[in-house]
Amino acid sequence: MLTTEIDMTKVWKTYRKRPTEALRNDLIERFMHIVRFNAERIHAKLPTEVDIDDLISAGMFGLIDAIEAFDLERGVKFETYCSPRVRGAILDELRSMDWVPRLVRNRSQRIQVATKSLQSELGRIPSDKEIADRIGVNTHEFRRMSRDATAVSMTTLSRKAFGNDSSRDVSELDVIKDDRSVNPIQEIQKSDLKRLIQEGLTSTERLILVLYYYEQMTMKEIGVTLDLSESRVSQMHSAIVDRLRFQLKQRDREFRV
Repeated sequence: MLTTEIDMTKVWKTYRKRPTEALRNDLIERFMHIVRFNAERIHAKLPTEVDIDDLISAGMFGLIDAIEAFDLERGVKFETYCSPRVRGAILDELRSMDWVPRLVRNRSQRIQVATKSLQSELGRIPSDKEIADRIGVNTHEFRRMSRDATAVSMTTLSRKAFGNDSSRDVSELDVIKDDRSVNPIQEIQKSDLKRLIQEGLTSTERLILVLYYYEQMTMKEIGVTLDLSESRVSQMHSAIVDRLRFQLKQRDREFRV
């Protein structure tokens, strides 16, 4: 007798009064889709070596526990009550499998062996495509393997990073570093230095800085270029740097006032 044809409230009440194995199996079959849905969502974020059937098996234990513990009187739908238990069972299985270290070792070893072998054969560092061909995967999959092999740990960005004086806790997402962001103070200092060089130095002084810092010329070479002695170029360079440093310190004090 399928539960889809019966009022589920009556089914749960019947199961509470007389929990038979047949009725439990009927409930498992009816709500199996919850296990598969959660397993597929979690599996999509994992390396390919993790077998989805292992996740489904773990989720089944969560489903059975949920069936045994479900109380109709709480006024919560079973699907709502069940999903967190299924996810928890799957995540517990992943933790017990210790999948990250094992897969990291496996992938690193495969890539290292192939790289070393090709390097000996070719006499040079092999390309990604050559390594991918050697281990029997396409370039896209090889890059994914390389990325996964560099993983050492996982964390949730919603985890609390630290507390502050306000009522709002600070999460990892709030403090994670963005390497693409620009430091405004550094940008202001660069702008100030550029303005000081353009407006506060003579053409000869600017040329000394360009030749020394950008063209990587020695003091002697700069002297030959500008028809000055090496010692004179060195004196001018020291004076320029001291003047710029003093002016930047003055600007820094203005910011702090």
